[in-house]
Amino acid sequence: FESMVALTSGTSRSARANIDISIAVATPTGLITPIVPHTDQKGLSDITNSVRDLAGRAREGKLKPEEYQGGTFCISNLGMFGIDEFSAVINPPQAAILAVGGGTKRIVPAPYVDGVAKEDQPKPVIRTVMTARLSADRRVVDEATAALFLSAFKHYLSKPHLLML
Repeated sequence: FESMVALTSGTSRSARANIDISIAVATPTGLITPIVPHTDQKGLSDITNSVRDLAGRAREGKLKPEEYQGGTFCISNLGMFGIDEFSAVINPPQAAILAVGGGTKRIVPAPYVDGVAKEDQPKPVIRTVMTARLSADRRVVDEATAALFLSAFKHYLSKPHLLML
């Protein structure tokens, strides 16, 4: 997903070799996006610890400029504020941002099974469902790439054990 971490400037596009994920953090003075550098080279626990540290220092106003300037892709999570779904605005020069809503309990219908009597059909279940929306600059990320990215995102979230490898 090289174009997902590309940067834009006017009409030009530049691919980045590294993946530096920005995390949107609300502070008393407004929104800031500290960066987890080289995210692709870190394990899940290292990323979690980095995000906690950066978010805490962002809220205290103690980030250094190099800790919030740059980044190649941004994630904004309003789920912790009770927001189920939202659309996020891209932070130029980044090409995309992922808006993550909170998990909500929803009735999920079971698939219809051909050849099974109506009374024996699987019943709907209640599941926790999370919404994620991708905003992307069409000049850099086309619809097919965005769809593949979201498909991979869904795959890994539905099989979290794969993130532990």
